[in-house]
Amino acid sequence: MYLIQPQLQSRRAFLRRAGQLAFTGAALPTAINLAALSDAAAFNAGSDYKALVCVFLYGGNDYANTVIPFDSASYAAYQTIRGTTGSELANGIALAKGDLTPMQLSPTNGPASAIGLTGLQYALHPSMTGLRDLFNSGKAAVMLNTGPLITPMTKTQYNGSDRTNYPRPPKLFSHNDQQSIWQSSSPEGSTIGWGGNIGDLAMSSNSTSLFTCISVTGNAVFLSGDQALSYQVGTGGAVRIDSMGSSMYGFNAVSAAIKSLGTGVGRTHLLENEYNKITKRAVDAETLISLAIASSAAVSNVFPSPYNNFTSDNPLAVQLRMVARLIGARAALGTKRQVFMVSLGGFDLHDNLIDGHTRNMGRVSSALKAFYDAMATLGVGDKVTAFTATDFGRTLSSNGDGSDHGWGSHQFVVGDAVNGKGFYGYAPPVSVSSTTAPQDQWHVGQGRLLPTTGVDQYAATLAKWFGVSDTELVGSAGQSYRDALLPYLHNFGGSAGGINYARDLGFMKAP
Repeated sequence: MYLIQPQLQSRRAFLRRAGQLAFTGAALPTAINLAALSDAAAFNAGSDYKALVCVFLYGGNDYANTVIPFDSASYAAYQTIRGTTGSELANGIALAKGDLTPMQLSPTNGPASAIGLTGLQYALHPSMTGLRDLFNSGKAAVMLNTGPLITPMTKTQYNGSDRTNYPRPPKLFSHNDQQSIWQSSSPEGSTIGWGGNIGDLAMSSNSTSLFTCISVTGNAVFLSGDQALSYQVGTGGAVRIDSMGSSMYGFNAVSAAIKSLGTGVGRTHLLENEYNKITKRAVDAETLISLAIASSAAVSNVFPSPYNNFTSDNPLAVQLRMVARLIGARAALGTKRQVFMVSLGGFDLHDNLIDGHTRNMGRVSSALKAFYDAMATLGVGDKVTAFTATDFGRTLSSNGDGSDHGWGSHQFVVGDAVNGKGFYGYAPPVSVSSTTAPQDQWHVGQGRLLPTTGVDQYAATLAKWFGVSDTELVGSAGQSYRDALLPYLHNFGGSAGGINYARDLGFMKAP
């Protein structure tokens, strides 16, 4: 996961665990040593249950129509850029002010710090009523202008030639690469993600370590650790190996024979023996998952119809429904610390932005609200935190019927452990100008936001609440910053360009 020296991706695991593995038979196959590796990666998890749920919005979410400037001056600038000067009606890709409801703010968690701006107010997209209600009730927070950063950077440094002290994240504005950088700190081709590295530390807290990192959205680098595996399930449960089902070609005996061949241990051929062990693990896991979620089926009813069945047109809600069932089955699965991933696509809206974005933000909002309600019903509302991520934000300027690839974006964090009803970070400019005004120094053209909060800061705040220590997060100069869970976090912690780049952003309550 290390951008500058990707050849050192396994260095962190090797240095930390080599000593322990010497006593557990390091020469044995990797699959045999998974339990020992999890012991070597142990961290102080405590006695309770905790889970992080990454909600990835694929395609690059349009930030300006998600968290919308509402105060008079900001909305006028927004309408001028996206719609029609002097109008408050729906024009171009600008939403009508009359359709917006400003978000309520608590006195101690008011508008985020501003750069040359005063009197700010925001509203969520009109379709996001569920998430707006969570925010207003203190169960959700907004993290403003977040995106990949290797080190704090101003616009002058972005445009400058000093790439040694101020390196840009590579391949900006590229979908695949920015998805990977968000999830792993490296562009496409990375094999280790920060969610998986959190899982590495949490594995020994679970009696069944295989269920530490679970994806309900297919393969993604985010949940891949040095040792933690990304266990994948479907929206209906565990994925079965077809040939080992109840019947094959109409004969149960055929399936039984294949299962015996594929899972029998003690083979004389080394590779055959290892293959059978992995297959047996998959079959046993499928059985355990199926039995466990059957006992938590009632959780599905918390999701409003039609999200409590498989006919919903909201794929995110159906994925989160399965996460809720797995969390409901945590005792049966033997898990105390888990990291999940779900996703929703369709955010690459170069055209048809108004219709496409309205549909998708409604899905995100209703799915997160239903998931929060399910966690409250299970009594783990303060133990489960969901958070959003996306490839990148988009341009504030319109291309006619949509917006183009950007950089910084706004994110949501949901749960009872969140210091909700507040905005965190720095309010971005509502501008596409290239003046020397302070607010115009925080976009890099067409309203593409230069992030004032790095992904490593965002991740560190979540991981600290989860139980990861400061040393594990940032590493130490005497060791190697590359061996930290977040390899660029050591670049943050001070102030630069008038921005405070804190490692703990404050949107989570004390662990």
